[in-house]
Amino acid sequence: MKLNLQLDEKLRRFPIPITPAMWVMIAFIVAGVISALVRFAFGIGAISDLSYAYPWGFWISFDLYCGVALGAGAFTIVAAVEIFDLKEFRPLVRPSVLTGFLGYVMVVIALLVDLGQPLRIWHMMVYQNHTSILFEVGICVMLYTTVLAIEFSPVILEGLKQNKIAHTIHKYSFPFVILGVVLSTLHQSSLGSMLIIEPYKLHPLWWTPILPVLFFVSAINVGLGMIIVESTLSANAFGQGLETHLLKKLALVDVFVLLTYLVIRFTQLALAGHLHLLFTSGSMSLLFWSEILVGSIIPIALFSQEKIRENPKTLFIGAIFVVGGLMFGRFNVSWLAITHSDPLTYVPSFMSNVDYFPTLPEVAVSFGIVAAGVLAFNLAAKYLPLFEHSEHA
Repeated sequence: MKLNLQLDEKLRRFPIPITPAMWVMIAFIVAGVISALVRFAFGIGAISDLSYAYPWGFWISFDLYCGVALGAGAFTIVAAVEIFDLKEFRPLVRPSVLTGFLGYVMVVIALLVDLGQPLRIWHMMVYQNHTSILFEVGICVMLYTTVLAIEFSPVILEGLKQNKIAHTIHKYSFPFVILGVVLSTLHQSSLGSMLIIEPYKLHPLWWTPILPVLFFVSAINVGLGMIIVESTLSANAFGQGLETHLLKKLALVDVFVLLTYLVIRFTQLALAGHLHLLFTSGSMSLLFWSEILVGSIIPIALFSQEKIRENPKTLFIGAIFVVGGLMFGRFNVSWLAITHSDPLTYVPSFMSNVDYFPTLPEVAVSFGIVAAGVLAFNLAAKYLPLFEHSEHA
């Protein structure tokens, strides 16, 4: 009886109200868990149209290529504050680190479902293939997820009233900051390196030996955009002050990052002699220009205007274009622009002779993982000092 009374008291002190939005998240999670269990029990063919001819699809494009990039805000803002000593951006660090940490955890879970055999995840550490880009990506993601957990641990400890331990970890965290930036640089670029082996499968508007450089620059770009998106949504959802005076500076920096990306990309196409393909590749040209318009030209046009950057609503809209454009580009380079028919015709994969389209369980797994991440962020924002440094309304 005494134990039950203590438990009831804790529940009253830490209520977790289930809102309609949370019920929707829970429904997505349940659907994702059921789909994953079916996959583990009966194989990937039970829930997916993936095959030996078409091993990459929605999971790789959405969960891996988009998921890793969308977590780039953590290393971007941490590097700015801790390495370049831009202390004014410190209020953005904790939410960004949490977003990055949850993002990487979600990527790991998604890969476990995609690859199968989760009990053999330790094989990567024992049976190492040092010539594999996938091995380097796997090691970096594993280590960087650990680094993010260490960087975020002071927030958890403060929530548990263990301030001395939290202060000690924060005091000696600088080496982990350096390690995190190095690891992020390695694996963000290595995602592009994985595609270099496809010169005859990936359309030349996307394939280039400098794909690692383009992936790294685009990761910085979307990292800045994700900080704006996450900060705006958090401010609206949890009644926190929106640091518009900081976010508008990030938006201005993003203009220069986007311009750098465009210069590199079009210069590469010119040097490779592929500029004519910009207008003669049919559906590939349409995909390319749609990606450039949504992810680069529109955000540059918006963020270049001071009145846009000072308005939280238009600032958020510009950041949505940045994030959406990055996701569109990652879908292009890892799925839509890859041909599975005659490599000289470059028929887009969704029109090729290989019949693949994401199944409902595939989408359910991805959406369930995202819903779990959103729910986890929501709980952390409610019960941890996530916005401790917010000052401006």
